[in-house]
Amino acid sequence: MKLTVFGATGGIGGEIVRQALRAGHQVTAVVRDPGRLAAEGEGLEVFRADLRDAEALRAAVTGRDAVLSGLGVRKRSDAGIAAELTRSVVRALEAEGVRRLLVVSAAPVGPPAERQPLVDKAMGLVVSAVLKDVYVDLRAMEAELARSATDWTSVRPPRLQDKPVTGVYRKVVGGTPRSGRFIGRADVAHAMLAMIDDPSTVKQGVGVAY
Repeated sequence: MKLTVFGATGGIGGEIVRQALRAGHQVTAVVRDPGRLAAEGEGLEVFRADLRDAEALRAAVTGRDAVLSGLGVRKRSDAGIAAELTRSVVRALEAEGVRRLLVVSAAPVGPPAERQPLVDKAMGLVVSAVLKDVYVDLRAMEAELARSATDWTSVRPPRLQDKPVTGVYRKVVGGTPRSGRFIGRADVAHAMLAMIDDPSTVKQGVGVAY
């Protein structure tokens, strides 16, 4: 497949690029600073662009089978950029008639897990309070997706870890895995790539966790 990856210099975005290249896909990595891109390999194209300029992004997405975004907030002061940058990506896709879009969100944006233990509920409330602005941003991002003409999927992981890819994790379409506290960035990337051709995930939030 021909894929475009936004946020390709981040933890999840970089994993998407590396895993996609290993799988034999053609990958266009959209970056602001090519020097920060760690991935390399045959089939990789590096596209430098201002991510706030939807018009400039059109050339990066035209003719692609799917677009995957690892864009997100790296620190609390970045709150607001997920919705803003995703809005530019959506506009570029709509202008070029590209349908499939997968993005990274977060578990607290989704519905509570069924029969969630009290300790997990309490922890969730604390995290949501501390990172309130971040989750407001992600909810605004998901609202942009819902209004769009794309076949979107929002992947909602809990706390992220730096671990090798395992391919072993739980997935709940439209929900949240019970007691799902962690997942590795590499496995989030693995899940996103696996969902590209999964029709059950279209226009859905998908919870993923170990």
